[in-house]
Formats: sequence, structure tokens, C-alpha cells
Amino acid sequence: MVSVTLSEASRSRSKKVCVIGAGPSGLVSARELRKEGHKVVVMEQNNDVGGQWLYQPNVKEEDPLGSVPTNGALKVHSSIYSSLRLTSPREIMGYSDFPFLAKKGRDMRRFPGHKELWLYLKDFSEAFGVREMIRFNVRVEFVGEEDKNEDVKRWIVRSKEKLSGKVTEEIFDAVVVATGHYSHPRLPSIKGMDSWKRKQVHSHVYRVPDPFRNEVVVVVGNSMSGQDISIELVEVAKEVHLSSKSLDITSGLSKVISKYHPNLHLQPQIECLKDDGRVIFVDGSWVVADTILYCTGYSYKFPFLESKGRVEVDDDRVGPLFEHTFPPPLSPSLSFVGIPRKLIGFPFFEAQAKWIAQVLSGKLSLPSSDQMLQSVADFYRSRDLAGVPKHNTHDIADFTYCDKYADYVGFPHLEEWRKLLCLSALDNSQENLETYRDCWDDHELLQEAMQSSHFTNFNS
Repeated sequence: MVSVTLSEASRSRSKKVCVIGAGPSGLVSARELRKEGHKVVVMEQNNDVGGQWLYQPNVKEEDPLGSVPTNGALKVHSSIYSSLRLTSPREIMGYSDFPFLAKKGRDMRRFPGHKELWLYLKDFSEAFGVREMIRFNVRVEFVGEEDKNEDVKRWIVRSKEKLSGKVTEEIFDAVVVATGHYSHPRLPSIKGMDSWKRKQVHSHVYRVPDPFRNEVVVVVGNSMSGQDISIELVEVAKEVHLSSKSLDITSGLSKVISKYHPNLHLQPQIECLKDDGRVIFVDGSWVVADTILYCTGYSYKFPFLESKGRVEVDDDRVGPLFEHTFPPPLSPSLSFVGIPRKLIGFPFFEAQAKWIAQVLSGKLSLPSSDQMLQSVADFYRSRDLAGVPKHNTHDIADFTYCDKYADYVGFPHLEEWRKLLCLSALDNSQENLETYRDCWDDHELLQEAMQSSHFTNFNS
């Protein structure tokens, strides 16, 4: 791909762009848009950068199950708990030109706590002057097309200052949605759930184990967070029952259950909840529980977006989106960054941001709307044929796809060491759930990574 400098012609294609959210995907979007000559305003509902990684310890005002009134908003954006540590090694997580280095005086572990990643994002926003583009404590309440019969789509963005209550309405040439997807709880449907009188909470509001001291807790969902939280709860709770869809578990989890038996038990799915406090499992066994803690994941929600039905969320399938990024009838003036899951996030968000920025400036072009819609239909069909549930549409788990995506914008493919370090950590976690963050055997790969241009080209 030929490198193109910002010509007079493309400078005239400079757009006024609103980026919603100052988390990992919003920050890199702002940087790439400005690099391409666009005028950028980032709207962030909290008082600092970081998105999900801006830890919010106070969850008292949030509904325990994360329920919100119609058109209402969550009080708390972040779902991070106090003890959370990264599940991937820091070497693979950085943006392409800003490695996630260990810094003296900070958390230097390979799998650091959440605060260290937040500090990295702060460092990134300061190093690239992103902070000056951000309006903090501003919540976007409405995004909709301007009602003018023109060929060029423009967007009305209505926002509200959280402190003063002042409402502002502005027109933008383009909107980039970068609001994350780990805030709105996804809950199972269990018979008796609505009438069960004891405590029910979603992990969105879990922060520390102490409120569960001496309780019998049923943790629903065998995800990484479900496993981590169960291991933490077993130190204070009377009993922890981890309810999983499948009893075919990793050897790492099996070791943990053996170690903490009889305080930690693996249980099948829940059949129903009874008014007397019993939790009945599908095999007929039961426990009387004080609390049910749902570690059942999160849903995509865009309560501010009025797309007239052209972008919808159907069982956590956001669509139609061409390559998880552009809604064909509204592209390129509306785009989404950070929808895909189960991939090495930061480099992927960076590739998305570059693509959007260059399409908006006219440097790159998209296929026709019909071609994009056909591509989406083919993708959905391939997922259906592979037996992938609709709510897992955006779970990628495929390095080849990430490389294919990078080719749209001439972004470098993921380095081999980055892929191998990712897989090595995943394998280690499945074998050694309690210790994989502190004991590893990928020293040769680590050395290869540290000698790569990603690290050696960077002057800290």
C-alpha cells in the first residue's frame, strides 16, 4: 500500500468527529482521527480516561443486578473488582507504537493489577496529546441523523454535563462509538429468580469479598471472572458453589476445587430457585444459599443511539456491521470500535481506528452498501453453520481474522511472538489456574519479544 501524505485535497476532507468514550478503543480512535487531519471531540461520562479500567469502588447506588429504567443509564460504568489482575501478559497488550512497559515504582509484574493498565492508558493519552480532546463528566444522551435531505449524512449529538446538568446539542460529520461492552449485565433466565427473596447480585457490582463473609454463595458462570471470584470468596465464605453449564472443566480448575474442598464445590446448571432459599440444580441436588452471584457476562447496549432500526442489538449480535465496524446503510459516518471480543484488543482497536480515520478522509474507500450487507449475511451464515450461538457473534478467537482485518488499512500483522505469548498464557491458565500469573515457562518467547522492534524502537 502506497503511503500518502496529507494533501490539500484530503485536508479539505477533514471531518468534525465525535468519539463516544475515552477507554482503550476511544483513546486510540481519537489519536488516529487527529493524525488523519480530523477535528475530534471525545465525550467521556467519567472524570478521567480509562473506561472499564477506571476503577470505581463505590457501587452503592447501582442496582445489584445492574437493572436500569427504560432509557436510563447505569450509575457505574466499570465492572472491575479490587483484586483483578490481567489475564494476558503485559508484553502482548500494548498499542503498536507504545509498548506496555514495566516502570519502576509501579506494579512491575507481567500480569499486573488493573491500576497498572489504567496508568498505561493515562500515559498513552498524555504522550499523544489525546487528553486535550476530551470533555470529561459529559454523558451522551442522544445520537441521531440530522433531518436534511442531503447526500451527506450528519449527526446530532446531544450531551449532558453531569455536574451542572447543562445540555448541549451539536452537529458532527461523523460519530465513532467506543463505549465498551463490559458494563450492562447479561443475566440468565431461571425459574423462581424474580421471587427469590435472598441476595442476588451480578459481578458488575462485585468489588471485594468481605460482604459475603460466612455466607453460602452460589456463583453462576464458569468464566475467568467466575473462577477468580470463587477462589477469592472461598477465603471468607462458609461455602462457595460454582454452577457451570459444563462439568467438563480444565485441570487447573479441577486442582483448585480439590485444594479448597469441602468449601468449594462444582455444581451443574440451576434448575430453579425456591422461596425457602433453596437453589435446585438440574441433577436434583440443592443447597440453601444466602447469595447468588451471577458471573454471566455482559450485553452490548447503545441507549443513546437512534438509528431508525438500521443498527440493532439482537441477542448480543450488533448489526448489521461490516467487519464488526461499519453499519452499511450509515457508513462511513457512523462506526463502532471495540465490539469484537476474544482477541488481543489494543492492536485490533488501533487497526479499526486507522481504517475509520482513513475512510473518513477519503484516503480509503469501502465496498458498496449492498456488498457490505452481503458480506455480513455470509458471515452470519458461516457462524450459524459452525454452530456458534448468536450471542457469541463477536467472539473472534482467530489470529488469522485479525491479520486479514489489518490488511484493509495496511496495518502490520500481529507478531508471531505476540500470538505465541497469548496462547502460552491461555494454556498455562488452563493447567495452573491459581499460579499462572506468577509462574510461567515462556522465557524464550519473552526474550524474543523484548528483542523485537516493538520494544527496541521505543525510547521510554
